Amino acid sequence: MSYAIYPSLKDRTVVITGGGTGLGAAMVQAFSGQGARVHFLDVAEADSIALQESLRHAPHRPEFQRCDLRDVEATAAVFSSITDRSGPIDVLVNNAANDDRHQVGKVDAAYWDERIAVNLRHHFFCAQNAARSMRENGRGVILNLGSISWHLALPDLSIYMTAKAGIEGLTRGLARDLGPYGVRVNCIVPGAVRTPRQMKLWQTEESEAKLLEAQCLRERIEPEHVARMALFLASDDGARCSGREYFVDAGWYGA
Repeated sequence: MSYAIYPSLKDRTVVITGGGTGLGAAMVQAFSGQGARVHFLDVAEADSIALQESLRHAPHRPEFQRCDLRDVEATAAVFSSITDRSGPIDVLVNNAANDDRHQVGKVDAAYWDERIAVNLRHHFFCAQNAARSMRENGRGVILNLGSISWHLALPDLSIYMTAKAGIEGLTRGLARDLGPYGVRVNCIVPGAVRTPRQMKLWQTEESEAKLLEAQCLRERIEPEHVARMALFLASDDGARCSGREYFVDAGWYGA
């Protein structure tokens, strides 16, 4: 399969959260392959260092920084260090998330707050940090990763789905507020992406067949398919795309 090259992404400074594994790692690989200067944040040190090493021959070797996005002050410091080294941030991909299952009756206030911090709050504060240099530069792209889950009302994910629904609202709000400064903000909504974590969580022969039957396209979604949407939206080819949701779900209309 042949994929597009986006010359406008060459040498652009790109920050990707949760970039050490799964979908985030595919984002790191995709943007690095376009010649972008990629910085990725994660708490998974071993996986992130291995990914960084595997891409050492990219036009610009991606840089990993450990960052717990629940810590707002530490996150701001990391963004500041990136701009000090690489200049204004051109693209932010808010990818980090955790879809641990939970039952409504067992959730307490501390768990609620922690899940919202992991899945929603950092989207705003990472965008706030990236937007500082974007506003000064008169351009920029922020991509937030949503989820098909709340569109389908999947079970045992009520807090996660609350966060992901909120991300779509946040996307529209940021698009409106940052648009006058030349900053585009969009939300990518992946379907059932075949990452190692997702395959371990629930993949069986029966669930695989049921999933494919629910999709319009009877083919699985790989991380690179979502990453390719991110490349388009981040590039100059997507110059008039803002404030919208873009689904990469193979047309999944049922649970």
